[in-house]
Amino acid sequence: MNNFINFEKNNPIMSTFLDHLKSLINLKLIETESFTLSVSNILIAILVVIITIFFLRGLKKVFKRLAKRDVLDQGTSHSLFLIVKYLIWVIIIVVLIDSMGLKVSILIASTAALLVGVGLGLQELFKDVASGIILLVERTVKVNDVVELDNEMIGRVVSIGLRTSKIKTRDNVITIIPNSMLVNDQVVNWSHIEDRTRFHVEVGVKYGSDLDLVTRVLLDCAKGHPGIIADPEPTVRFVDFGESSLDFQLFFWTIETFRVEKIKSDLRYLIDKAFRENNIEIPFPQRDLYLKSTPDSNQKS
Repeated sequence: MNNFINFEKNNPIMSTFLDHLKSLINLKLIETESFTLSVSNILIAILVVIITIFFLRGLKKVFKRLAKRDVLDQGTSHSLFLIVKYLIWVIIIVVLIDSMGLKVSILIASTAALLVGVGLGLQELFKDVASGIILLVERTVKVNDVVELDNEMIGRVVSIGLRTSKIKTRDNVITIIPNSMLVNDQVVNWSHIEDRTRFHVEVGVKYGSDLDLVTRVLLDCAKGHPGIIADPEPTVRFVDFGESSLDFQLFFWTIETFRVEKIKSDLRYLIDKAFRENNIEIPFPQRDLYLKSTPDSNQKS
């Protein structure tokens, strides 16, 4: 240390450079009674942000390792990391603002009227952010869950952010939705149910058809599909006497809920083929039209 001081004294160029450097670092860009912004404040803020970014990257790796070791499931790990991440950033921002001499309480009080106006304009944004916090805390919907929304969109949750979430649909399309849809709307979470789930397809046959034969054909179609489990067994329900058909429902159980629409399509193909082979007709709506003549029309003719 003494050698460095002696070197500085004996080297006027270095001494001048250090003096200019100190002056630059202590240079005050903005200075008021309650707020001071200097170059040193900016440098410290940049350093703190960089350290925080690297710290959060390391923390994310820790949560991923916990998930791989089955200490936490993947959804819980992701949710906890996001909560810690947002909390750390809020603390860092508050500390940096306070270090510049600007009290957060004074800042909030001085901008209260502005915040009211902004809040009214951004109430949807605040609602989505609050919903994101609810999702991360309650975890009613987690990453990798298969959900069905009110608009009949079905997809797998890819990520849950503070304001929006990403859902991958069956068409492999990433859809970004506000978190309020997952909290306030009616959502079916297929991942919260048991592994096996019951679905059904509907079909109508012509009046006068052999109902026992129809039942056997429908059950054979369901039992022959590899995506349908054998226990519980598929069942057939005679639903109603329709206007032009006898209506049936074929119920089946599967563990492949995400691709169940493909299974339903396969079943319809199999049913159509089996019905043709067994001479079972699927009717289509028919209307009989009667033309009634009037005396005036008879006279004109």
